[in-house]
Amino acid sequence: MSTQPVAFLTQEQYLEIERAARFRSEYINGQMFAMSGGTRSHAWIISNALISIGVQLRGTSCGAVPSDMRLHCKQFGIYMYPDIVVTCGPDQLLDGHKDTLVDATLIVEVLSPSTTNYDRGERFRFYRFLPSFTEYLLLAQDSIRAEHHVRQPDGAWLFHEFSSPGDELVLNSIGCRLNLGSLYERVEFETA
Repeated sequence: MSTQPVAFLTQEQYLEIERAARFRSEYINGQMFAMSGGTRSHAWIISNALISIGVQLRGTSCGAVPSDMRLHCKQFGIYMYPDIVVTCGPDQLLDGHKDTLVDATLIVEVLSPSTTNYDRGERFRFYRFLPSFTEYLLLAQDSIRAEHHVRQPDGAWLFHEFSSPGDELVLNSIGCRLNLGSLYERVEFETA
């Protein structure tokens, strides 16, 4: 996410601008932030995760979409574009435009150097207010590493970290399993 905000806008103004724009922007606290382009590694990790999850969800009531789908968190009045959003059951949409989700079951974010702290902190706090949000998966792009957060019945969040290519991540909320190494196929890490 860029750090160059524009003047204060209402949510309605943001949606009007965003729906006509060629490039995506997120909306936080009355300001639009242009989305920066991802790296090759970022793109491959998203693609690998989306394919693996999508294949496993065929024939179920759940589905996965990439970052083209906007997500609105009503509690904070923000609009974001997660890397992958999984919804189960009928999509809960903001309005008749059918381009903005208002709920999610699982969200996957690929960590970028400029957004790592935000994805782990404030963004995660926003997501936790989504009614059906149960799992949050963060994937590093500089090494094979996953951070998996799972909502517990009492509302607390359980954290597990995975770093071996043979590790299997179990996404119980959507009935999927991911091999960590497979998520990093075609990813070339920079050498020191």
